[in-house]
Amino acid sequence: MTSNDDYVLQILLENNVITQEQSEMAAAKVTGEGESVIDIMLKSGDITEETVLGYVAQAFGMDFVDISQADMGDETRALLAGDIARKFRVVPLYESDGTLTVALADPMNFETLDGLRYALDKNVEAVVAPRQQILTMMTMLYPDQDASMDDIYNELGGTTPDEAQKGEEEDSALEDQLGVSQASEADAPIVKLCAQIIMRAFVSRASDIHLEPMEKRFRIRYRIDGVLREQEAPPKRLQGAILQRFKLMANMKLSERRIPQDGRIQIKVKGRELDLRVSTVPTGHGESIVMRILDKQNLSLGLPELGFMTDDQQTFEQLIGLPDGILLVTGPTGSGKTTTLYACLGQINKPDRKLITVEDPVEYQMTGVNQVHVNADIGMTFAAALRAILRQAPNIVMIGEIRDLETASIAIEAALTGHLVFSTLHTNDAPGAITRLLDIGVKPFQVASALRAVMAQRLVRAICTECREQYTPEAMELRSLGLNVDDLQSAMLYRGAGCQRCSQSGYKGRKGIFEIFKVDDEIQRLIFENSGVTEIRARARELGMRTLREDGIRKVIAGITTVSEVLRVTMGDED
Repeated sequence: MTSNDDYVLQILLENNVITQEQSEMAAAKVTGEGESVIDIMLKSGDITEETVLGYVAQAFGMDFVDISQADMGDETRALLAGDIARKFRVVPLYESDGTLTVALADPMNFETLDGLRYALDKNVEAVVAPRQQILTMMTMLYPDQDASMDDIYNELGGTTPDEAQKGEEEDSALEDQLGVSQASEADAPIVKLCAQIIMRAFVSRASDIHLEPMEKRFRIRYRIDGVLREQEAPPKRLQGAILQRFKLMANMKLSERRIPQDGRIQIKVKGRELDLRVSTVPTGHGESIVMRILDKQNLSLGLPELGFMTDDQQTFEQLIGLPDGILLVTGPTGSGKTTTLYACLGQINKPDRKLITVEDPVEYQMTGVNQVHVNADIGMTFAAALRAILRQAPNIVMIGEIRDLETASIAIEAALTGHLVFSTLHTNDAPGAITRLLDIGVKPFQVASALRAVMAQRLVRAICTECREQYTPEAMELRSLGLNVDDLQSAMLYRGAGCQRCSQSGYKGRKGIFEIFKVDDEIQRLIFENSGVTEIRARARELGMRTLREDGIRKVIAGITTVSEVLRVTMGDED
């Protein structure tokens, strides 16, 4: 019922609302995971929610109010955006002297008020009201954001009257995919709740869903534009049922909770094919599940959509048009390397060329491309797959990642025998890829002969176009990026003010910042002589290579992203 039912029990005992005997009898009836003594006593009628909340509110110096008859209209609705109200499960009441007062049902969830204050950038005070009154008023104030499954389906792609019949059929098909129609009457609520978690993540443009068992609660977070955002969470007592449902959907072993497992959920929503890669890891309070959402529509991204400026795009198009050699994309996990490689393949995928990929796993199915899935359990490693596909006479080869000397050697051999090879490495910058290849055992002359270019990249959040506004930056802000304050005294930068479309964050979507390192004759000589990365980097800078931070600065000035975003992803860039 609250974030800390043990503390609530103590408050009720101290105020003689219940007796120790009642508490012990209720404790003996607790059977389900996450079920508390308070839950048992509420079900038995020993206490009421109003009584509990009244005493808890008193203990925290808060007012307990009845909002069932409150007069709420457009003025009240304007105090708080619907998505924020739903996320924190609060109802706005009034604003006075810059302080917003809201009603909430759990006075012990301190993260609610802290999160609201951060999201709204203003002082927020709270009163306590019964949970059902909160939900009723929320539905009244924000009817278009009701939490029912039907409304969530409609939000995925509203139908016109002419499409009503087709929409009903699609919704029914979606329910079938998620197992709603096959569920028993007892299981149906859990099945619908799991479907709702996926649907809301889809609507929010989330890339990952994180289900995290905590000691006293069950946390759900979505990664949106690269940043984790906490969502409305179900009661702790439902944790086990929800985790088991997702494991069932991903074809995992339900009885195995001691070791990590991997699975996959495939669904189709309004013509959009979603592929969820599911991973479980045992933790101290239950299994943690992360679901990565792969939207196949993202394959339609072209090079301009990745965030290239015109000159960098022209350079990169020249590189991917080369007849042979190795082109590497580097960066940490989650920096968009795979998306960039798929965009490259889409650009050069022509009927007169044969393209083969070796991936672990195959993330997206591409028309006209032969995609090979690595399976080390049966001996189908990257190296084994590469040896086999080279006998297929491809023009272009994509390797998901170069991880060891054997894979790197075969990739280099392919590049030196007339193939164009794309792959990725985990390095912090572009010149660092040379050091990485040498570290895994590749000979300097092999790197010098085969490597054509390396591109490092990061993803920065893009400013929301709906609430973008100009502002005059402070001198310290400009200096933090190494900008010349004197030359940019009249510079106008942009930031997002925050709106309902971007959930008050000021950002919507992500763009790449890039560092393109081309290998010329001088760079080849330095590599062959096993020169240090510092010397190689200095030569690349002389040839005009822009660092990640410098490309980020260009995108700040162009109004694509903000100073704070560039600083966040380029903290290690000293140039």
